[in-house]
Amino acid sequence: MQDAYTENLADFGSRERAMAAELLAAPLPECFSDDGVKIAMNHNSGFVFLVNADYQCAMMNGDTLEIFHSTPYDGHEGFLTDLLEEYKPEDLHHEDVEYLRYNASAEGVDLPKAWQELVD
Repeated sequence: MQDAYTENLADFGSRERAMAAELLAAPLPECFSDDGVKIAMNHNSGFVFLVNADYQCAMMNGDTLEIFHSTPYDGHEGFLTDLLEEYKPEDLHHEDVEYLRYNASAEGVDLPKAWQELVD
């Protein structure tokens, strides 16, 4: 049985190699560490992404390479703006709220109204 996660380019088909080329052509997100960056693929999802030594993940979101987040407590996954729109602070564990607020500040993302009320 094949592992879901691979960094072996021999496991990438032509679609996945094209996706990898797109990743390599895009500038890294400002908050994404360039230490130990590798191209990886998840066979189950078909996603191709960059991963670094800090276990950050970056994927294309439209035409932009963005950090793909996984919250530390409940493991909600997605791009930061999507997570902030999908969830309200009261729906999440306080550690996940702190994580998303910290990353919004670090990445220069404006907080939606439900999140602004929390900090005002």
